[in-house]
Amino acid sequence: MAKIREPLAHDQIESHNGKLLDAVQQDYEALGRTLARRNIDIEAVKHRVTGFSVAIPSWGLTTGGTRFGRFPIPGEPTNLHERLTDCAVVQQLCRITPKVSTHFPWDTTDDYAALREEAAALGLGFDAVNSNTFQDQPGQKATYKFGSLSSTDPKAREQAVAHNIDCIEIGKKLGADALSVWVGDGTNFPGQQSFRDSLDRYMESARKIYAALPDGWRMLTEHKLYEPAFYSTVISDWGINMTVANELGPKAQCLVDLGHHAPNVNIEQIVAMLNRVGKLGGFHFNDSKYGDDDLDAGAINPHRLFLIFNELVEAELGNPKAFHPAYMIDESHNLTDPIESMLAAAEAIAGAFARALLVDRAELKAARDRNDVMVAFSSLRRAYNVDVSPILAMARVEAGGSAEPIAMYRSSGWRERKAKDRKMAVVESGII
Repeated sequence: MAKIREPLAHDQIESHNGKLLDAVQQDYEALGRTLARRNIDIEAVKHRVTGFSVAIPSWGLTTGGTRFGRFPIPGEPTNLHERLTDCAVVQQLCRITPKVSTHFPWDTTDDYAALREEAAALGLGFDAVNSNTFQDQPGQKATYKFGSLSSTDPKAREQAVAHNIDCIEIGKKLGADALSVWVGDGTNFPGQQSFRDSLDRYMESARKIYAALPDGWRMLTEHKLYEPAFYSTVISDWGINMTVANELGPKAQCLVDLGHHAPNVNIEQIVAMLNRVGKLGGFHFNDSKYGDDDLDAGAINPHRLFLIFNELVEAELGNPKAFHPAYMIDESHNLTDPIESMLAAAEAIAGAFARALLVDRAELKAARDRNDVMVAFSSLRRAYNVDVSPILAMARVEAGGSAEPIAMYRSSGWRERKAKDRKMAVVESGII
């Protein structure tokens, strides 16, 4: 096996850690003593955190944008190879993002075997592949203006099905084992289309894609309340999504994007219900204030992120052999350095997971059984209030990562060096 070619100098990370290690060790030992009084083994929690992973989207390493404009930063990647290198920087520092999720045709290349080798040399693998039938591409014969998998035009549907099957074939070459399918299909005017007929057409198309899945693969269908369709979307909520997955078969599961819900929807309850019927496929992590904002995970509502992980931990305890959700960070970094936002999101996600591991499950169950509302609530709140950063820092350091990833990244001068090496990304004006 070829030696991993890490983008940042290892001795620089070790030197940076050396200045912090005493404080990290002291904080870790102090937290360990506190948790021990609650009969919690901090080493066991750290072991679970070390084994946790969440994928990075290849497209998430560039600056995002709004319909008004996009403001690229010097040194951001302008091609897939540069994006992979930046993914490797994130993984080298945080050590819980070992896989990259690709999106086609955005990530199309001539040699996927070579791309897989390139990623492996950077210490990366590939996660679920994502199809794109929400944009027209140069040279395509049919338009997706009025839908793709649910389009009234048979040629558009056939084209969308063929693209998804192409994505599966690419994924096989990359070593992926899942296809994520989201469509922007829907309507902007009442009466524009029949709700029922649109779903029937979608199902007809989805069955063809499902039939092309290899053994061991999953098809992850994603719902979205609105955008780009603002009156109705074909797969608008978890109920329709679950219906789709049930009709397709055991290889189909539901993907939950944390931004794709109506305001104040109880997402943690959705998690529990999808898990109950065996259709919880995975998550795209981000955060939301008003709608599908794609803000950094945990930036707005870290408590909700914890409550979601509380359900995920319970789901795993209930059936550990069948529990293997696909986790991915899916954010739009409009104002920040994307690497820094990815590192912050990874920290927030791992922190929510660690806190969920601290919940006293026996106390929680007993309180629920006797309807002791305050004790049940306090079981969760006590775990949420724990500062788990010493566990996360120690897990990173022991895995070869950084005690303080963002500080280390800034001191490395990575973005400044790339600003000299890379072409400047195109400034885009938006669509309004």
